[in-house]
Amino acid sequence: MSRSFKLALVVGLSFLFSAPLSAHHGTASFDTNKKLTLDATVTEWFWANPHCFLKFDVKSDNGEVVHWVAETSNPADMTNVGWNKQILKPGDEIKVTIEPVKNGRPAGRVLEVVLPNGKTLYATGKNPGSIGENKN
Repeated sequence: MSRSFKLALVVGLSFLFSAPLSAHHGTASFDTNKKLTLDATVTEWFWANPHCFLKFDVKSDNGEVVHWVAETSNPADMTNVGWNKQILKPGDEIKVTIEPVKNGRPAGRVLEVVLPNGKTLYATGKNPGSIGENKN
């Protein structure tokens, strides 16, 4: 095989295998123009790679309990912006702001959490600003 063919093969395979990785970290499933702020009760704070997950319950307008799940980044990134494995416990009453998924299911990406003591944690380490719809 010629040297240029080998190089083209390596580059081609690199593109083939890197496409799924970039898709994994995309925002296509999230409505990035909308934010929901929800009064919630933590049911689980799942601290693991490749993403941490916050599971929480929200009472709907008709009094029904809706089970939500929202992702954050990985533990290393979350530690760098002030989060830790023990920061949220089942039963904690929090206010969580998320970017919801586009399909309307009770899921999304955490932007910020106001803890029971009033401290605000940002999933990216900085205040994402305020846009979209708020719901209490």
